[in-house]
Amino acid sequence: MMNTANKPDLDSPENIAVFVEAFYERLLADPHLAPIFIDVANIDVREHFPRIQAYWQKLLLGDSGYQRHTMNIHRQLHAKQNLQLSDFKLWLAYFIETADEHFSGAKTERAKRIARTIAGNMSTSLRVDE
Repeated sequence: MMNTANKPDLDSPENIAVFVEAFYERLLADPHLAPIFIDVANIDVREHFPRIQAYWQKLLLGDSGYQRHTMNIHRQLHAKQNLQLSDFKLWLAYFIETADEHFSGAKTERAKRIARTIAGNMSTSLRVDE
């Protein structure tokens, strides 16, 4: 369903895939965040994208394909490099910018609310520094 701005909603696996690619294009272009993903987390984007897409499909569409425990994954990352509150704020800013630029609708708004919660929960749980 298109809204008046002619932007699609995050209401299909295809749209979620487009979002994930656009979002990670921003993250991996950022001089501060890119090394966390590439050097510290050592992600392979070709492997990572389907996992992240599955994660958001689970949260937004109710799919059951994603079974990993995200908090444990981020705890391991935090043990390798002390993540900062600013890292989560920057991640969230890119998430919201990407969502607002390319998408609109109820699922998009839900994704932004979930992202805010994730950033807050991660930073609290990991006891990140200011």
